[in-house]
Amino acid sequence: MDATKLRRAVARTRLAPIAGFPKRLARVARHDATVLATSARWLLTSREHHNYTYDLTRLSRQHLAWFVSVSCDAPVRQVRDWFAELEGDDRLRGHIEAATAAASRRGLADRHVRYARRVGWYAIVRARRPAHVVETGVDKGLGSCVLAAALLRNAAEGHPGRLTSLDINPEAGYLARATPWADVVDLVIGDSVASITALDRPVDLFLHDSDHSRVHEKREFEEVEAKLAPNAMLLTDNVTATNVLAEHAERTGRRFLAYRETPARHWYPGDGIGVAW
Repeated sequence: MDATKLRRAVARTRLAPIAGFPKRLARVARHDATVLATSARWLLTSREHHNYTYDLTRLSRQHLAWFVSVSCDAPVRQVRDWFAELEGDDRLRGHIEAATAAASRRGLADRHVRYARRVGWYAIVRARRPAHVVETGVDKGLGSCVLAAALLRNAAEGHPGRLTSLDINPEAGYLARATPWADVVDLVIGDSVASITALDRPVDLFLHDSDHSRVHEKREFEEVEAKLAPNAMLLTDNVTATNVLAEHAERTGRRFLAYRETPARHWYPGDGIGVAW
């Protein structure tokens, strides 16, 4: 009996799991070794302790471009150009690096600028040209800078807009406090649900990125519903953890899509973008 026939014969017996164990163990070991090596490299080279930043794999970037293309009805080539526009913005990159180096929290932040899924946020703002964007959850303000940069590009093309950034931490948003980005950002400190209730103009694009508990996320989407402009778009940064936005989309008669990013050279499995429109 040749080797192939022997393997097939064993596969039909109770010995199959035992015979296959060495190969299965080798595959798991290779995977775990890669994860451990990546984790060790990150522990030695990164300063971050939350809100991790990283690049995306090439495949993940391609999928993100199509995600934006479909949800915003924009040519995928144009979406890729918007990705490149953000990543080629040396003025923004230089500002983020300099502000990070000078910040009181610089010991807990990496200086190298990595946007990950935020290039998708940027492209969505470029495609939708919203007059008013609201984001909840600001932290250092990296996402705020990305959104503001897109709004500034839109304004230069005749489509001005503003960003309202909501956070409960008075120290949040230090990256977005410099011109020209600060010129289009209104930073509001306080509870996000109460701040949404107090909004005095329609919201064209809403992004949940604050307290990621299911209850709080649901409250934000419920509260913002009455503030939305016609054809507004809803985004969540919590789509890999909850189905809140998908359920909200179904209740309100919207379409929904989800994208999950894949970080390059990072131990963290990544987050994603959920969109309802």
